[in-house]
Amino acid sequence: MVNKNNFDFKEFIQNSRDVLLNPKEFYSRFELTGGIVQPLIKALIYGAVAGLFLMIWSIVHFGGVSGGILGSAVGISAFFLTIVGALIGAFIMGVVLLVLSSICGGNTDYEANFRVGVSIMVIYPISAFLGFLGGISFLLGALVGLAINLYALYILYFGLSIALKGKEQSAKVTSYVLGGLLLLFTLIGIGTRHAARTYLDFGINQIEYNLKSRESVAENTQKSASIGFLDMVE
Repeated sequence: MVNKNNFDFKEFIQNSRDVLLNPKEFYSRFELTGGIVQPLIKALIYGAVAGLFLMIWSIVHFGGVSGGILGSAVGISAFFLTIVGALIGAFIMGVVLLVLSSICGGNTDYEANFRVGVSIMVIYPISAFLGFLGGISFLLGALVGLAINLYALYILYFGLSIALKGKEQSAKVTSYVLGGLLLLFTLIGIGTRHAARTYLDFGINQIEYNLKSRESVAENTQKSASIGFLDMVE
């Protein structure tokens, strides 16, 4: 007889792969009961893997994640903070799923929603791994981040409609609405970044122009003074 209180790492790897590659089949056999200990262990592992990537990018100063001269210290701090964030985020995900499932007419038991929410956190380490792309190009990082989040919503749809027994149409509408908000916020972020960069470039160009103008005035003044002095000597 299998003890459900024992954490099976092999099963964890298999489930993580299944929820990513075939969420529909995965949630058709998903267990909604069994306690929150094992889901918490899963959240801990996802957070640790994500934190490891963030620590590496910070230490090697690669991409957009860098700790500057304190790279190692910042990286180690990011590692532990990411783990803590994952554990806290797991409970928040449970609440979010509970609200969404209630809207869709699905399961309103917190444990069930908590377990589904943790399963979606498989996206967490993937997002952290690809986070360095933002340092190569802000636009590339934003688009990749959008794609990852949209795929998370794709997984969420099956979690709501199959595992939590929510109404399929309601789950679709919910996913579309959340996807639209993600797209809107991403576009706003890209537009804001572009506007800020344009304003910054304009300011730098204006400063350079003013400096050159003052240098030109100073040179002309110096030349005029020199000519005046020579005229007085003559």
